[in-house]
Amino acid sequence: MAVAYQVIARKWRSQTFDDVVGQDHVVRTLKNAVTRGRIAHAYLFVGPRGTGKTSLARLFAKALNCTGGPNADFDVNDPACLAIAEGSHLDVIEIDGASNNGVDQVRDLRDTVRYAPAQGKFKVYIIDEVHMLSAQAFNALLKTLEEPPAHVKFVFATTDPQKVLPTIISRCQRFDLKPISAELIAAHLKKIAAAEKIKITDTALECIARLADGGMRDAQSILDQMISFCGAEIAEPDVLDVYGLVAADKIAALAAALATGDHQKIVAIVDDCDSSGRDLVRLLIDLQGLVRTALLDAIAKGGKSDALGGASMTTEQITRLLDGLREGEGSVKLGLAEKINFEVTLLKAVEASRARAIDSLIKELAALAEDAAPAAAGAADSEKKKA
Repeated sequence: MAVAYQVIARKWRSQTFDDVVGQDHVVRTLKNAVTRGRIAHAYLFVGPRGTGKTSLARLFAKALNCTGGPNADFDVNDPACLAIAEGSHLDVIEIDGASNNGVDQVRDLRDTVRYAPAQGKFKVYIIDEVHMLSAQAFNALLKTLEEPPAHVKFVFATTDPQKVLPTIISRCQRFDLKPISAELIAAHLKKIAAAEKIKITDTALECIARLADGGMRDAQSILDQMISFCGAEIAEPDVLDVYGLVAADKIAALAAALATGDHQKIVAIVDDCDSSGRDLVRLLIDLQGLVRTALLDAIAKGGKSDALGGASMTTEQITRLLDGLREGEGSVKLGLAEKINFEVTLLKAVEASRARAIDSLIKELAALAEDAAPAAAGAADSEKKKA
């Protein structure tokens, strides 16, 4: 019987705490809690999609219910850990908050927590997308969450903590998972590609990491699609063509044209990108990232930066340029004429960067007046002496 194909995002899901990428602060705290026996009754994992919330919840369940546990350094081949990974462990119950968001389902859960675990030491309830629970369901869970039986642990995961009742959050230990850096994503994808015997260039990995926006699962899904498209060899142009990205050197050229105010070059680059079928919304986001890097460089260097193509710009100019790009986001994303709106956004951002703030002009004039005052006074004194 043929083995069913498993997508990379599932095949390479973290199996131990050491496999988790980019969430060292959470891993360290959870491992220390298990090792020192300071295991809370409820945890809340908050973060963007694909950053490891559910994976960490399952790893924590493995650490609690592994053979001879709790043990932060569990054996991945332990039967209990394998059962948790497969979703067949009787004491690790995963609940989709979006599908089971009613008060009746929560009341059923509240009734079952009283029963002792069947296989492991703890009953672990993992509720994904917990913000989807109704207000009545949250209220039904409050008392159980505050004083659960000693054998019960709750792990909640959400992408939208603002929708979770403060009374729920206050009863949990909260962990904020951060977007994973592009460098870490590219390095991890490189390991996966080597194990899968896929030849992929570093520039292609950088493109995938940039496209993933901090989500490891998104990056793995993109890599999976690129393998289907290209086979065993993947290069940067392949990723650019499939996802409509613009090459990094062209983004840099466009940023340099913005910095120097070269309107003709701006229009020519936009024409080229549009005729090549590139995603202009994504280009605007990448452009903002490049300008932000220049802004940070200007702040670090005391007020000026030449990071945008060598053109020296002040902090004020770069801030105005970035603000102009940000203000045009809505029209580019939602407007009917995407290319026209994008061109107008770029040109208005250039003009904004060249405008001067009234308050800065007043400060400069005041400084000049202060410098000129002693000289004028000296000249007046000399005239009096002559007289």
